[in-house]
Formats: sequence, structure tokens, C-alpha cells
Amino acid sequence: MDIIEIMKQKKEYCSKHTDMPRTLQEKAKELCFKYNQTGPSEGEKRGNILKELLGTCHPLTFIEPSFRCDYGFNIHTHGLTVINYNCVILDTSPVYIGANAFIAPGVCLACSGHAVIPEQRAEGIGTSKPITIEDDVWIGANATICGGVTIGKGSIIGAGSVVTKDIPSGVIAVGNPCRVLREITEEDRMELNV
Repeated sequence: MDIIEIMKQKKEYCSKHTDMPRTLQEKAKELCFKYNQTGPSEGEKRGNILKELLGTCHPLTFIEPSFRCDYGFNIHTHGLTVINYNCVILDTSPVYIGANAFIAPGVCLACSGHAVIPEQRAEGIGTSKPITIEDDVWIGANATICGGVTIGKGSIIGAGSVVTKDIPSGVIAVGNPCRVLREITEEDRMELNV
């Protein structure tokens, strides 16, 4: 099995930086650069770039520049996806983003990690684990989602949180490390004033 097939699997792996396909990362960097140079009125152009960049790109995928990713082909959107300014996705493993996902400014989704042993880290040995964001999730500003994490349907991740473990469905979770604060209930329903 080649490294690209390994990268596309929904399981953890360990590799050396020299194993990673540099040309694919160069393609993603070039497409991100082009995307980040588009104007606010160039929706069609942005959509075409995202279709070329992402592995699965739902037509209702909206990403505000500046956006960065490692490869792009490992990012999969599956419905309305709103990603705000300055998002980084380190997609060395698959990143699945469910329908009605709201990702605030400054969020980092990081599948990749480095070796714990300093000598191995210096040799460029690292790890990668997939990330799954289920439907109806809201991730607050400047949150970091680490590899191997699944965020359950309808949950909210508070601003500035660092998510290192799975978060169940229907909860508000906050902090570093991120922990469940409480369930979302009917009392959270808002009434429009306008």
C-alpha cells in the first residue's frame, strides 16, 4: 500500500516526513494561494478552486480566506459548511465535516502530530489520526481539534478550547483540555426580537 492510500484510510498511522508526497502538498499550497487571492464577489471562482482542492466538496461549502491546508484531498464536506477566516486544516488523515457545520475564525483541525521521543521528532517521525465533525456542530473561535477526535452531532465547542478526546452529541464542551460543560436543552432555544 502506498502512502497516499495509507493517508486516505480512517485509521492512525506513523510515518517519516520523507514518506510524504511533496508534490501533492505543493498543489494544495498553490490552490490555497489562488483561493486566498480571490475577491469577495468571486463566489464562482472560489467554488471551482474548492472543487479542485477538496476530496469531497458539497456545493454549500463556504470558506473565508485566509485558508490553509496540507493536502486538500483528505477534506470532505457533506452539506452546508461555513468556515470563517484564518482556518488551518492539517489533513494528513481524512477530515470529515458534516452538514450544517459552523467553524469560527482561527480554528485549527490538526490530524498530524510529532513523535514524543526527541530523537525521533528530530528525524521527522510523526503520527496522523482522522478527525470527524458530525452534523450540526459549531466550533468556536480559535479552537483546536486534535487528531483522532470525533465531535458528536449538534455539539458546540467553546472558543479557545483544545479538543483532545471525543465529544458526545448534543453538548456544550469547553476548555483546555476540552470537557463537557452541559447538555444542550430546550431552554437554549432563542426567540427572535426582530
